[in-house]
Amino acid sequence: MQGATVFTQPVGLRVIHDCVLGALTLRTIAITRRREYSKVTSPGFGFFFDIDGVFVRGNHPLKAGRQALQRLTDQTGRFRVPTVFVTNAGNALRDQKAESLSEHFDVKITRDQVIMAHSPLSMFQQYHHRHFLVSGQGPTREIANAVGFKNVTTVEELRDRFPALDVVDMRRRNIQPAVGQEFRPIEGVLLLGEPINWETSLQLITDVLVTDGQPTHRPTDIKASHIPVLACNMDLLWMAEAPLPRFGHGTFLLCLESIYRKLTGHELRYTALVGKPSEATYHHAEDILAQQAKAIGLGNAPISRIYAVGDNPDTDIFGANLYDMYLRHKSTKVSKDPGEIGEVEQMHTALGAGATSEISRLLHHKPVTSHVSEEVKDLPSAQKDEYMTDRCISILVESGVFSPTHTQTLNHQHRDFHERRTDLLNKPDYTCKNVLEAVNLVFHLEKFPGVREGG
Repeated sequence: MQGATVFTQPVGLRVIHDCVLGALTLRTIAITRRREYSKVTSPGFGFFFDIDGVFVRGNHPLKAGRQALQRLTDQTGRFRVPTVFVTNAGNALRDQKAESLSEHFDVKITRDQVIMAHSPLSMFQQYHHRHFLVSGQGPTREIANAVGFKNVTTVEELRDRFPALDVVDMRRRNIQPAVGQEFRPIEGVLLLGEPINWETSLQLITDVLVTDGQPTHRPTDIKASHIPVLACNMDLLWMAEAPLPRFGHGTFLLCLESIYRKLTGHELRYTALVGKPSEATYHHAEDILAQQAKAIGLGNAPISRIYAVGDNPDTDIFGANLYDMYLRHKSTKVSKDPGEIGEVEQMHTALGAGATSEISRLLHHKPVTSHVSEEVKDLPSAQKDEYMTDRCISILVESGVFSPTHTQTLNHQHRDFHERRTDLLNKPDYTCKNVLEAVNLVFHLEKFPGVREGG
C-alpha cells in the first residue's frame, strides 16, 4: 500500500431495512446466478466518488486526487476500474462538471461518469410536463430541461414578471413588470441548489406554496397541503477553500422549512428528496456504474462490491450505509446459502435487546423517497439488470467536511432523514486520510494489481 497509513474501523452492524424504492424489487435476482461468471476478467468492484472535499477544495484540485486517478487509469488514461463521481452539487450540467474534472486532473472523465444531485429527477416523468418554478444558480433552466422538465420558470423570471413580490432589495421597488402572455399558475417547485439571493428565493417560493401556484392572488385560507416540491442536495455544509465548511443547500432548505412552518403552522412536505443520502440516488448511481463497466470493456461482468468514498458522514457515509442495508437485506431473500442468511440474522442478536426497538422502528419507518417510488415510471435498470451488487462499502476521507480533531455530537442530517439516524449509519466501514489512501486500501482488499507507469 506504498506506505500509506490506513485507519480502519470494524464494519458497523447493519440494521435491516426493507423500505427502499418499491420499484427496485424488480431487480431481485438470485445471487447464485452470479457464480456462473466466476471466470470473467472484471475486477468485480467499482467506485462511487464524492468530488468536493475528496478531489477538490473549491476550484483547487487536491494532490491526492490526481495520484488516485493515476492509480485508477492505465497508460492511455483509460479507467481500469468502473468509476463514477456522485456529487451533491446542482449548479452545473453533467457535461460541465465532467469537463472541469478532466481539466483539473488531465484525465478524460465523461459526462456518463458524473451524477449530479439532480440527475435522478429524470426518473420522475409524471412531473416533466407540469409548470415548475426552479430555484438554484448556474444554468437552472438548462439543468431542468436536461433532466426532462419541459415547462419551467426560474425565480429570476418570476421576480422580473412580478417585481412587487421582491421588495427586500429597495433597488427593485420601482422596476416595471415584464410584459408578456398571461401567466400560467405554477404546478410544482424544483429546488436544484442554494440560490444567490436567498431572500428573493425564500420569499417567492413561499408565495407560490401558500397561494397554490398563483403568487399574485391572496388566498382565503392556508391549506395543510401544497403543490409538489422536489428538492436536490440536503448537505447542510460542504467544503471549499475556507478553513471551515460553508453553508450548503441543506441550510437553505432548513430556512425554507422554518419560514413555511412559522407562517402557515404546517410542515413543508417534499414530494421527493434526491441527492445523497437518498436511496434513489444510489440506485441511479449503481445503474450508471454498470453502464460504465460496459463502456470500459468489461461487458456484462457483474460488480459485486461498490466502494463509496466521501468526506461527509451525514450524506456520503449515511447514504452508502443505508444502501448497503438494502443490498444485504435483499441478498438474504434470494440467497440459497444458509451462511449468508445467518450473517444477517446475527445482526439482531449482536445489537442486543436494547436495540430491538430501534430495529423495529427502522423496519417500519417509511423514508421520504418511498412514498413516491410507486410513481417513478422510468426505472429501466430495474427491468433490464440481471445482477445485483452485493455490498456498498463506505470509506470516509479526512480531506473535507470531516475532521479527525472534531468530535461531532450534533446531527447535521436533513429533517426527513433524522429519524433514521443511528450511530451505525453515519459510521464508515473504513476511514482514510485522503482519496489516494482509500484507493490503495481498496486495491489491497481486492488484491487488484499494479499502478500505471509514472503513477
